[in-house]
Amino acid sequence: MEYIIGVDLGTSGTKTVLFDRECNVIASATVEYPLYQPENGWAEQEPGDWWRAAAATIEQVIRKSRVDPADIKGVGLSGQMHGLVMLDKEGNVLRRSIIWCDQRSGRQCGEITEKVGRERLIEITANPALTGFTAAKLLWVRENEPDIYKKCAHILLPKDYVRYMLTGEFATEVSDASGMQLLDVPNRRWSDEVLTKLDIDPKLLGKVYESPEVTGTVTQGAAQMTGLRPGTPVVGGAGDNAAAAVGTGVVTDGMAFTTLGTSGVVFAHTDKLSIDPRGRVHTFCCAVPGAWHVMGVTQGAGLSLKWFRDNFCYSEIVSAQGLSIDPYVLLDHQAELSPVGCNKLFYLPYLMGERTPHLDPDCRGVFFGLSAMHVRSDLLRAVMEGVAYSQRDSLEVLREMGITASQMLACGGGGTSPLWRQMLADVYDCPVQTVKSKEGPALGAAVLAGVGAGLYPSVQEACARLIKVNPPQEPIKENAEKYEKLYKVYTGLYPALRENFKQLAELEL
Repeated sequence: MEYIIGVDLGTSGTKTVLFDRECNVIASATVEYPLYQPENGWAEQEPGDWWRAAAATIEQVIRKSRVDPADIKGVGLSGQMHGLVMLDKEGNVLRRSIIWCDQRSGRQCGEITEKVGRERLIEITANPALTGFTAAKLLWVRENEPDIYKKCAHILLPKDYVRYMLTGEFATEVSDASGMQLLDVPNRRWSDEVLTKLDIDPKLLGKVYESPEVTGTVTQGAAQMTGLRPGTPVVGGAGDNAAAAVGTGVVTDGMAFTTLGTSGVVFAHTDKLSIDPRGRVHTFCCAVPGAWHVMGVTQGAGLSLKWFRDNFCYSEIVSAQGLSIDPYVLLDHQAELSPVGCNKLFYLPYLMGERTPHLDPDCRGVFFGLSAMHVRSDLLRAVMEGVAYSQRDSLEVLREMGITASQMLACGGGGTSPLWRQMLADVYDCPVQTVKSKEGPALGAAVLAGVGAGLYPSVQEACARLIKVNPPQEPIKENAEKYEKLYKVYTGLYPALRENFKQLAELEL
């Protein structure tokens, strides 16, 4: 029997899953770790915590499954993107990693835009300068912690630090590197122009691989900690969304997925490079060699529903505890009491500002159209519909770029809701499906390991054989027609409120 391992390094914890050759789950394990916020808007984690979690979960799945380590043919890595890991020349960590959601580097984003030029930056890196990306974090350290910067000999991304600890290799792969703002995304290599203009030594960066390529093998020391056999191949892997794409089979043109997690993502595969010159969506290299993906992001998708649940649905939370069910099941039943359009009530899901399509950190959540006739179920459904409209915003940008999706998958916690999936099908006016496997990024990382180890001929062929989907939820014609009218009203609300959002942000009380 042959096996593969997928390691998914998340923000709250690392999950490792051992699969057989047919991608059936043999064993899984998760270890959590803390997030540090030393100042408002800052977010950091200890790279050592990631490695200890990865090593512990790999050891656990091997021990629980009693699989012979010699039968494990490869390891794939997935992980949170954009985090900055800085090592000295001996490979020691110099400071906590500044991770993806850290917002301290706004001034450095302005510096990047000034030095490279906004249009040129988008041409090369396919994205405008953003605080979440790695380059701005590196410039912040250079400016604010010069002693640490002087000692820095290597820069890695979170999952690539785990790779280093497994293999001793300083390496990354194209999908994760795309989120550093240092990669020439069209040409899939480090950008000499950006590095020169930002005065960053290219020797700091690891070698760039394609996602299924073998980047190194497990060392003797790592084998002792993990239970893996020395010499086991470790492939490039992918950033979390790119790995999720492989895990859901979104690896060919015409395929896309919508993730309803804390944030929301609309992700589409494209074999032809496409970059939005306005920077409303992200274009990254994807885990399929020679292809890309385009991704729109809603900051407050599942977060909006969680906010409503926590503040207005105490009775459902208590009832769910007594029934031993998820409170969101009861919320679905409540939302179903309200009709399509929630009796002409709208919700703008901008609790954390917004990325796609507005790129506006100042916009905030809004209920629009409230009247004395509305009840709590209307507000609840309006939250869910507002998130669906915001996902449609991302889809419309993709369509504008010539990227169409004939097959849409739904992922994330919100994707498990039949009601929310039906809303997506009706708002998008296209069928929406789910994947039978729930392993997502870990499965995608394992499939990439299988390709690198020679178990499968290509990423596309592996997904066609291994990824199984459930029957689609078709759009309901009557609902789709209503949502088309409602969506037109929704799209007019942000432009009408843009200046008010700015005034509110600048207001001093």
